[in-house]
Amino acid sequence: MLVKVYGSAVFGVEATTITIEVNVATGIGYHLVGLPDNAVKESSYRITAALQNTGYKFPGKKIIVNMAPADLRKEGSAYDLTLALGILTASSQIKADNISDYIIMGELSLDGSLQPIKGALPIAIKAREEGFKGFILPKQNAKEAAVVNGLKIYGVDNIMEVIRFFDKEEPLEQTIIDTREEFYKSLDNPDHDFADVKGQESIKRCMEIAAAGGHNIILIGPPGAGKTMLAKRLPSILPPMTLHEALETTKIHSVVGRIRENVGLMSQRPFRSPHHTISDVALVGGGAYPQPGEISLSHNGVLFLDELPEFKRGVLEVMRQPLEDREVTISRAKFTVTYPSSFMLVASMNPSPSGYFNDPDSPVTSSPAEMQRYLSRISGPLLDRIDIHIEVTPVPFEKLSEERRGESSVDIRKRVTAAREIQTQRFKENPNVHYNAQMSVKQIREFCDLDEASKQLLKTAMERLNLSARAYDRILKVSRSIADLEQSENIAASHISEAIQYRSLDRDGWLG
Repeated sequence: MLVKVYGSAVFGVEATTITIEVNVATGIGYHLVGLPDNAVKESSYRITAALQNTGYKFPGKKIIVNMAPADLRKEGSAYDLTLALGILTASSQIKADNISDYIIMGELSLDGSLQPIKGALPIAIKAREEGFKGFILPKQNAKEAAVVNGLKIYGVDNIMEVIRFFDKEEPLEQTIIDTREEFYKSLDNPDHDFADVKGQESIKRCMEIAAAGGHNIILIGPPGAGKTMLAKRLPSILPPMTLHEALETTKIHSVVGRIRENVGLMSQRPFRSPHHTISDVALVGGGAYPQPGEISLSHNGVLFLDELPEFKRGVLEVMRQPLEDREVTISRAKFTVTYPSSFMLVASMNPSPSGYFNDPDSPVTSSPAEMQRYLSRISGPLLDRIDIHIEVTPVPFEKLSEERRGESSVDIRKRVTAAREIQTQRFKENPNVHYNAQMSVKQIREFCDLDEASKQLLKTAMERLNLSARAYDRILKVSRSIADLEQSENIAASHISEAIQYRSLDRDGWLG
């Protein structure tokens, strides 16, 4: 008897429906074809034990299983449930006339219970597109898949529930969530709040400007000055994700199995902080069967690189193209996958190997030559993609001991969101530009028009501070964001003067 059951495979962040054809005939042997990997091939052992422990049997006949399309590699253990139900139906142990109406996925334990799978959200989206009636999957992934409207989602704990559903028509409990309620419920409760930060008012201001214009930022200062603490709080002042952004972000995290159990939609912007020993493949994505890297996992959020000069130079260089294109393409001989990677880069670093400025009062000092050698580990092209450089100084005891709380992230975010709305209107004719940091040279000339006083101030600053040519456009972009925060249509001299302060590493002689 021939039976067709449907599963799904995930490539990149998109799913492809897999037709699993099971034929049980006279003879002996189990043959699994269709380019399965080792995890899929081993499924027969898990299925045999699971069926025996639930009162069914693995038929002692000739079983041929084809996973179509046969030229597409099938990976992982998520096909266990699909194969088991196909074998039970083809051997007439259960009656499942409507099994082809559903996508079925799940990893089997030996007792018949189900383990969670990866990529539940993209699979559910594809199932709805192709007109399937429902999606049966492990209960741990049910909320994640239920984000997709117009598709019945059934979360199950073990194979017996699915068998009874098809064989005896006992109903399964449908998982239903209100996507919008799920999305909005935790927007105003950030895990890290700027109200906890003592002092550092100038750095908070700098962070607000970076968030308003989507600017990449680097924090330079000695150990213990608060660089990491400030960076962790940046996502809390970024504008709330739109529903589209939340779906995009959840899809990527779903593919690598990073969605927390019983969580539907990710409503908080991601914050990723990889260790400096990370490889280039782990950062940008890839591998024999490509997976998203850290830059894609931080899509629509923040990628924080602590101790930037400690990262291997080759690892940092592979980020240059994704920073510009806001996506990363990984090519293999038979296929190409593209992962989105639109993130804000926040980097921090000590100004010298010892961690302290060239200060005779500090515990350890470094000579200007040592400091210059340390800073030169970061290439000019990468530094060129960072709009804001800011020096972070240690907080004095008087500030640390203050009882007064600082301004909350929710209040700062209101100003940032208002500035982003101005930018949305400004760039509505440019679908690939969403905020000031993405402006091209042509758009800078169009939207960053300066009056005579501002031009003169910028000219004087570039001459006196020996600012590099690359600093010119960055200063204009940042000053445009400062003007947007103040709801100002034109860039004023005060905006230019503040933006100039945020180009520390471009100043000739900054190191003394």
